[in-house]
Amino acid sequence: MWLERIELTNYRNYKELSTDFSAKLNIFIGQNAQGKTNVIEAIYFLALTRSHRTRFDKELINFDEKSFTISGLVHRTSGKLPLDITLTDKGRVCKLNHLKQNKLSDYIGKMTVVLFAPEDLQLIKGSPNLRRKFMDIDLGQIKPLYLSDLSNYNHVLKQRNSYLKSTDKVDTVFLSVLDDQLADYGSRVIQHRLDFVDQLTIEADKNHYAISNQLEHISLAYQSSIKFTDLSTLKDNFVKQLESNHQRDIFKRNTSIGPHRDDLTFAINGISADFCSQGQHRSLILSLKMAEIELFKQQTGDYPILLLDDVMSELDNKRQMKLLEGIKENVQTFITTTSLDHLKGLPEDLKIFHVENGTIKTD
Repeated sequence: MWLERIELTNYRNYKELSTDFSAKLNIFIGQNAQGKTNVIEAIYFLALTRSHRTRFDKELINFDEKSFTISGLVHRTSGKLPLDITLTDKGRVCKLNHLKQNKLSDYIGKMTVVLFAPEDLQLIKGSPNLRRKFMDIDLGQIKPLYLSDLSNYNHVLKQRNSYLKSTDKVDTVFLSVLDDQLADYGSRVIQHRLDFVDQLTIEADKNHYAISNQLEHISLAYQSSIKFTDLSTLKDNFVKQLESNHQRDIFKRNTSIGPHRDDLTFAINGISADFCSQGQHRSLILSLKMAEIELFKQQTGDYPILLLDDVMSELDNKRQMKLLEGIKENVQTFITTTSLDHLKGLPEDLKIFHVENGTIKTD
């Protein structure tokens, strides 16, 4: 899979932009705040209908404008596919092959991306929300059913929390109805995540073992807030634990257990990664990113597009080399950087873009 072209209208500091890319390596060079990351963000938005930098869509619209449009032409094994997203104050309109898509699950996954940005280095020690988001983004791209199950779960969760907040006299019969719906969708979300973590661990461990010169193994573990010993009893246990927490949830006016409270942990040679060095953290995250690429290929039949946003300067020469060696020849890659000086081992087949104040020039 690769992105042949992108066109931006009123996106961030780009009033108008149309540019073609190399199917292999694309490097954006420029000083900070010139628009390098905006291009990476636009590609990410085109794939996932959201930004990796902000929750507020209006920040993406060029100053004094009321909407933006991103268009792209992606090559898949099944052929070329035009993608378009327009954002206005009324919301998003997403199109595949110029046809409007009513469900996000029908759009997301048609162009898959793996992003490696400096904030990913906080994945290990950051908040559980970061790790849940990591799972949600990957699973949402490779498994459309996950997006549907997660959306339904979040809808019932919002309904349950709103009910707990809106009344002083809770009808436990109605609450039990919500419990059953929440446990139904929630148990599906957990099963999707468990499968994903198992598969990702296999690929990530292979990479980390190589990066660490055959000295370290890594493992990932999904930490569910629902206690269960067998997947066949997961939903029943979920319902029972929701019921046993009724008094707590009524008092706190929120839902205390479920996938929205779950976490992901990492270990190196059986020791929690929380206690490992910063260098080991970098190797672990690098291993994860390389594993995501392989897992996407296994699940979808296409390699994803790799976005490296200002991350090469965070890696020493050894890890840079491992990353560049680990990128398969047919993985289209985008790199943002302020200079080529610190980049080692770059292939000859690349395209360089010079970015300055919202304009792009190629060599």
